[in-house]
Formats: sequence, structure tokens, C-alpha cells
Amino acid sequence: MTFIQLFIFILIIQVIHFLGTWKLYEKAGRKWWEAAIPVYNGIVLMKIIKRPKWWVILLFIPIIHLLMFPIVWIETIRSFGKTSKLDSLLVLITLGFYIYYINYFTDVKYNEDRSLKPQSELGEWVSSIAFAIIAATLVHTYFMRPYVIPSSSLEKTLLIGDFLLVSKFHYGARVPMTPIALPMVHDSIPVVHKGSYFKKPQLPYMRLPGLQKIKRNEIVVFNWPADTLATMWGDNSGKYTYKPTDKKTNYVKRCVAIAGDTLQIIDGKIHINGEPSIMPDRSDLQHLYLYTSKEPFSRQNFPQSIINNERKSVLKIKKELWQDQRVQKAFKVKADLTKIGEDSLYVDLTGGIAQDLAERLNVVSYNNKMLVNLTEGEYQSIKNTPSVASLEKVIFPSDESVFPHDPKYQWSIDNFGPLYIPEEGKTIEINEKTIPLYKHLISEYEHHNDVMFTDDELFIDGQKVTDYTFSQNYYWMMGDNRHNSLDARSYGFTPMDHVVGKPVFIWMSWKDGMPWSGGTPRWDRFFTTVHGSGKPVSYLYYFLGFLVAWFGYSKFIKKKKKAA
Repeated sequence: MTFIQLFIFILIIQVIHFLGTWKLYEKAGRKWWEAAIPVYNGIVLMKIIKRPKWWVILLFIPIIHLLMFPIVWIETIRSFGKTSKLDSLLVLITLGFYIYYINYFTDVKYNEDRSLKPQSELGEWVSSIAFAIIAATLVHTYFMRPYVIPSSSLEKTLLIGDFLLVSKFHYGARVPMTPIALPMVHDSIPVVHKGSYFKKPQLPYMRLPGLQKIKRNEIVVFNWPADTLATMWGDNSGKYTYKPTDKKTNYVKRCVAIAGDTLQIIDGKIHINGEPSIMPDRSDLQHLYLYTSKEPFSRQNFPQSIINNERKSVLKIKKELWQDQRVQKAFKVKADLTKIGEDSLYVDLTGGIAQDLAERLNVVSYNNKMLVNLTEGEYQSIKNTPSVASLEKVIFPSDESVFPHDPKYQWSIDNFGPLYIPEEGKTIEINEKTIPLYKHLISEYEHHNDVMFTDDELFIDGQKVTDYTFSQNYYWMMGDNRHNSLDARSYGFTPMDHVVGKPVFIWMSWKDGMPWSGGTPRWDRFFTTVHGSGKPVSYLYYFLGFLVAWFGYSKFIKKKKKAA
């Protein structure tokens, strides 16, 4: 839907409103034409139903409007004496068109002295719940929303089991593009796992003014650009399905390159505009190493520094990675895939390590060799221990599964680029060298109606173009866990219209699952900030102190009022 189409749609809604209510406006002592003027008719209607004028604003906010319209329909008919449960049911199931029947075929009278107090205890509960949902939806959609970290791609900066509060207003809250959707859920309904939204209509991309622009190396929540899979709803048929931008899966990664940067990765190290990237002091990058021991691993000589790791895991590697010839080459062994169960993560390739130990540590090893995922600090502490024969950083060779998935570019996850990150308003030359890099971006994210590519030519709306000017900013998102992260090296650029918000706070953190599944709390991570320098400081006790003070003050005020 374009802005012109949106404008026409709003006008149609205004006409529908006018035709169904103009007589009711007259019966309420207003002029019939007041029902025809956009926005003003809403203000007049709020006076008629004796509700605040600011309700009109809620009627124009996507998602919120779905909750407000039914309330306004019910308030309207009750203002004209239709107060029965049947009347309320009829106006809801007819999507408000029951008001047409009242307007043209009944002789109702306006109840100027109508009480706004709910007529029953149930009605009071319903009213309270409805506005609680509206308030929560408003906060979730435009201000702050909770998320949980499900994977280890940003370990150790963010851990599996961290519960985040993500600010929508730092980068500017994005107006929902999918206006007909259930509030406070993402792409599927809990328990039933069915779609929570209608794919059409779609609103044009709009974003409210933000406090800041995305900075290099900030952690960002965004909608995964590559998400068009039905498997997100548990459908393993392999079928592809269209998902609106704001309903794509939420991802959290570090923005290692911003619009206008030139990115290059050299032996696993990121360079921006020709200079090594300086990471925040709270980041703790991890890389894959080939650990060779002087003798075969066993329970007795397995490295204690790895066993004692807070993660209790070296690297979770599913059976598909064993099928990767690069890994088999590193181990100098052909994996016996017949020993790998359908759901197994660990298998009999663990050499001399007892199976239960291998499963607990999630290690991948063979005889005296093991793939380990280490931070720089862990690497330094392990490399000179007596049992280590060698500890080599794994550098993956070129691979067409790496962006841009074209044989012209022999890039790998460890040696990549240079690649220009597009900036709004900047122009690139279109030729056989640039087309593989920006083809998907132009056809999918730049919102042209007719785009066609040949080997070295671009046609937009039937016209050949030799250069292209970008309409929005793009970003390069990567995980700190460099060899265990599905990130931009696989799917490419993240457009600004896919950006959700900025994680600002960890309000809760659980290790190894929630309490009912045997998890334990990480108290030192409760109420800590995500960004900033130095070791994160927990504000949990400050928060608890504030709650105690607040409840104490409230109790004191109540006693004082009662005594008066």
C-alpha cells in the first residue's frame, strides 16, 4: 500500500462513518455535516459519547485502532439507549455496521445523562482489561518491548537466557506495517502456532523520529531479512511463504558496519574503511580453534579450563557440520554419519571421551583433536598448558554459501570483502562486478515495481540504468561468536526498514533454562545495562529498594488519609 492508497483508504473509512452516523449526530444536537469532516468528526463524536478528545489519536494508531474501534462502537450505541448485551454483540459481529440499522431504521433518542460507570462488575472488569491491553500494546509497539536471547551468536556479551528490554524510541519507533494483527504477539499465536496477522493490507514504511542513529558496533534487534520460511510456524514441508517485514523473525546481532562503510574481513578480523575495527570493551569475540592434545582425550586429561567454562559447552555442532568437508579436513578423518542419530548433537565421534561427558560439554572431538570455540582470553590461558600440542585458529576457505553466493567472489566467513555498505542518497555504478553484490538489495528492499537484471545490466520499469542511488540506509550485522552465527555473511545487508530497536537492559537472566526446567538465576546479570564500558553492574538491589520505599510510602499515605 502506497501513501496515496493509504490516503484513499482513510477517505473511504470517513465516508462509511458519515453514511452510518449523520442522523445520530443530529439526534445528539449536532449538525449533520459534522459527521463528514475527517478528524473533526471524531472530536465531535467523543463529545457525544462523553469520552476524552485524545481518544481520537488512538483511532489512528496502527494495532491500537483495532482495539479502540470496538470500544467506540459500543459507546456510540449505548449513548442512544442500546445498552443490552445483544446490542453490544450485534455491533461487534457486524464490525460496526449495526450502527447503520440504528441510524436509519430505529427511532432512538440521545441519552445526554448517560452514566459512564459500568453497569455490572463484569463490565468493569472488561473495561479495565481492555484499557490495560491498549496501554501495554502502546508501550510494546512504540516504546519498549521484552525479548529473550535464544542462541549463542552474541555469547558472551549476551547469554542464552538473557531477557532484554529493547528500546523502540532510540532509533525511532517503526509504525507497524501489518495493521491487522493480534496485539502483543509477533508472527504466531502461542499454543496453537498459527499466524497472528493478515498479510494484507500493508501500510507503507514509516518511522517516528529517533534519539540517535545506529552506531558502529552497537547491538541491534532487527527483523531477519532472509525469513520467508514456513518452518517458523513448525511447518517442515520446506515450502516458502511471504512474510511481511515487521512479522519476520526477530534477530539480535552486532552492527559491525554502518551505512557508508567499506567492510573487509581478513583472517577473521574485521576492518572498516581500511582500518582494524575497535570493538567495545564489553564485547568478547569467539573464534573456532583446532585443539591438538599431546595424547588422546579421556575423562582424566580433558582440559579443566573448558569443563569449568560458564557456558558448560565448547561448541554446539549439529550433525550437518560433520558433513562439512572443511571440518572433516581439519580433523583429517571422514565422519561415520551412520552413527549419528536424527536428533543427536554429539555422536560416537568423541574418541576417548566418555559419551556422557561429551554430551554434557557439547564437544566435537576425535582422538586427540577437538574443535573448540574460544575467546581471546580463553585462548591465551589454554595455549601454553602442558597438554597442548597446538592450538590453531581455524580459517575457513572460500565457499559459495557465503554472500553474495556468486562464483565471481571467492569469499569465506573469515576472508571477506571489501564490500561497500549502501548509504541513503549515495550512487553506485551498475556493472557485472556490482550486480551480484546489490542485485537482491535493489529487487527486494528498494521497493520498485519492475526490476530486471541481466549479467551486467539493470532495467527499472523497462529503462536501462547504468548507476543506482539507494533510497535507504543499510547495515552489516554479525554475531560475536564468529564461527557459530547465522549472520550477514550468509544473507547480506539489513535495511533500515527492518530495524526494530536497541537493547538497553537485561532485566532477568537464567542459566540452563527457566526454573521449572531446572534452570538457575544469574543474579549478577539481573537489571544490568547492555551497552556501556566496564563490567556490567547489577541494579537489582536498587530496584528492590525502590519497590520497598514505594510500597512503604503508599501505605503511609493511605493511613494518613484514613486518619484524616
